[in-house]
Amino acid sequence: MGMTGIGTISMAALICLVLAAVVRFWAAFANTEMMSEDEEEPQVDAGIAQTTGNREIQADRAQIQKSAAGVMAVISDGIGKKNTGQVCAQIAVDTILDKFELYSVLNQPDYFFRTTFYEANRRIQATLGERKGGASLGAVFANSTHLYYALAGNIRIAIFRRGELIPLSKGQTLDVLAVEAWKDGKISRQEAVWSMEEKRLWNYLGLDGFHEIEIESQPILTKPGDVVFLATCGIFEELSWSELEDLLAEPGSLEEKAEAIIQKTEQKENAEKENGSVILLHLSTDSEKSWRYGGMA
Repeated sequence: MGMTGIGTISMAALICLVLAAVVRFWAAFANTEMMSEDEEEPQVDAGIAQTTGNREIQADRAQIQKSAAGVMAVISDGIGKKNTGQVCAQIAVDTILDKFELYSVLNQPDYFFRTTFYEANRRIQATLGERKGGASLGAVFANSTHLYYALAGNIRIAIFRRGELIPLSKGQTLDVLAVEAWKDGKISRQEAVWSMEEKRLWNYLGLDGFHEIEIESQPILTKPGDVVFLATCGIFEELSWSELEDLLAEPGSLEEKAEAIIQKTEQKENAEKENGSVILLHLSTDSEKSWRYGGMA
């Protein structure tokens, strides 16, 4: 995403963030290599893939982390020129996963999301200073029985179940806000219709006056075979829901399906294509060891 008049975060800050992410990843990888033979090796069926679209810089970040508490999938779409969006997206993802890493049991996912999202917002604002920028952020936590999600900004979260992609999130764009305001009787139906094409964000991390995040109204009971789908706007603005369902129904691993989604996206003839990232996650939480799998351009 872009934003007029946005400054550039120093290259030193970007390098520090990238190095920190690399060190954490390899530390987790080394821990899995050092497990004794009688310890269970962590296994997660997942796929992460990205495209820069027609932008110069990839400002999306997408990572998955598994621990004794369950599985956390996080995806972020940075907002800002030059490397500003990259830095904001990385801060958002790191804040969630660094906090999650401390939990062996996560009894209050909603409270965890609210506190960590606000912490990510604070960190981004402190890093930006007087500059303008931010990030959309979506996160999914799944344990052995239920799924919980939260988001700020424009991220799509869904479950693919028995050939159908079931939407979970709404997103925090002006068209969604208008529909909710109409349902609450705050605006007329005609005013809501006039706003339906307005896709601008009304909330995101780094925003002055950051609003309440979107969060599930109640835990979602998961079923065997469920696949969690998370995507940034560069995916769901290019591919229809039916196109995504067809791709997800094809045989192959989740990594292959994620790559197929990216290939299909890149075939679209749109000169304004945004960065796009997708996470596919099969709900399996049978390991007690902590690890992190990341896709970072």
